[in-house]
Amino acid sequence: MQYFWLNKTKENNKLIVFLNGWGMNETPVKHLKYNDFNVLILFDYKNLEFNFKEFEFDKYEKKYLISWSMGVYVVSLFKNVFNSFDKKIAINGTTKIIDDDFGIPKKIYNITTKYLNEESRDKFIKNMFDNGKLNPNITITRELPELKDELISIQKIVLKDELGFDTAIISKNDKIVPYKNQLNFWQNKALIKEINATHCPFEEYSAWSELL
Repeated sequence: MQYFWLNKTKENNKLIVFLNGWGMNETPVKHLKYNDFNVLILFDYKNLEFNFKEFEFDKYEKKYLISWSMGVYVVSLFKNVFNSFDKKIAINGTTKIIDDDFGIPKKIYNITTKYLNEESRDKFIKNMFDNGKLNPNITITRELPELKDELISIQKIVLKDELGFDTAIISKNDKIVPYKNQLNFWQNKALIKEINATHCPFEEYSAWSELL
């Protein structure tokens, strides 16, 4: 994985760790006001070995986990790191992300992986939004082979134990992870908040605190 500090101020005693979606960097969320939060963004899941010790999470009085899309799935690999966080929020994802009933249908995931090219990549990004157009605020800087390796790496994950979440935010107009599948998965597992948004819902918010 890679990481990016959206904000890192020594005086702040509140932390948000954000697990990003596939192929993304900080651009979908960089407009969100962080105020008195330090915000750490984790992304790029083609290599899932990661050392969290350098971040000294224990020094913060309040710690919040926000995971989006593929990040909801990946974060369970690090349950021992995030289990103690004060609140854990899932956005448009599940801990069974490649699943016909609870995530992205297997056939669609396999086709996306096998035939990934510039056209299909751009189609994926367009499907993150209602208007079907490329959002100028969203950029993917990694090359296609890297993006494909990331999909393969995620597909190989075998979760022995799932991280529990407090809240699941589900977009009714999600064209990536079907709304119905998300709803099926989160029943009786977390507080469900349904919103009128797309797979990438962050333009509906102006600050990180609104997601908590």
